[in-house]
Amino acid sequence: MRIAVYVPLLLSLLAPLGARPLAERCEPRLATWLLTASALVLGAATTISLGLLAVTGLIRVPQLAALGHWSAHTAQRDDPAELSVALIAGLLLGAAVLMAARMLWRRARTLTAAILEAECMPAKDGLVVVEDEAPDAFAIPGLPGRVVVSTGMLATLDETERRILLAHERAHLTAHHYAFVALAQLGAAANPLLRPLATAVSYTIERWADENAAAATGDRERVARTVGKAALAAHHAPGVRAPGAALAILGRRTPLATAGPVPRRVAALLAPPFGRHPVLAAATAAVLATAALSTAEAAHDLHLLLEAVGA
Repeated sequence: MRIAVYVPLLLSLLAPLGARPLAERCEPRLATWLLTASALVLGAATTISLGLLAVTGLIRVPQLAALGHWSAHTAQRDDPAELSVALIAGLLLGAAVLMAARMLWRRARTLTAAILEAECMPAKDGLVVVEDEAPDAFAIPGLPGRVVVSTGMLATLDETERRILLAHERAHLTAHHYAFVALAQLGAAANPLLRPLATAVSYTIERWADENAAAATGDRERVARTVGKAALAAHHAPGVRAPGAALAILGRRTPLATAGPVPRRVAALLAPPFGRHPVLAAATAAVLATAALSTAEAAHDLHLLLEAVGA
């Protein structure tokens, strides 16, 4: 436990360094899965590590040690962690649990609102057209979800570009991109060091939807032009009206026009499609396996410590 318990904490410091390479060099769908899994696993592993360290401090308190029939004196002598470290870990653990619970509550409430809002929207083939001169388009998760497009956006695009727009937004719904963003943000809520991973997921789901639109139309260059055109139209539109709370499902609106760094998305579409990049995938898997094994080893070491201090 002297070393293993700190390994997930160290990996959470290093993991953000790999977020940009995964997002920029790996096929978007695989990158999204890897980044989301990394945020979740590392977020859980660091929370468990903090909990293990906090327990080593609790068993030094005679009143608490007596509840578990442990010897506080033996714990003070044999405990591998400094008391100050255990106290700091306890405070960080409390903050992590509080932030994760708060995020889950807000996400569940917003998802419920989104489902109810989508159910109330009259749609044709899942498409809702709203009278609004401001160019806008977004997807609302639901049962089923809805793609909402303003008349201003439809007027900005030609027929082919409209098909690209709809393919992009429908990809968000069919691939459940809101779930990837929510899970990555949950890991980042438990461990703020992982926020770059959650930010990268918000980008890779846009790239995923872009690639789906390119596959549906067979014209990557046309998709790139559509992304740029929609972005310019939305940027120059005065006072784009913000939709209802349900559209906060992904932490922000995620229309084709404004989500993600548009120049990076356009450049990626003008380049050949990314491969799976097995080296990055293997490195990510190795990091996650190391975090999981280290956490398990630390938990086992704590179990042995509790047996040793048994009164």
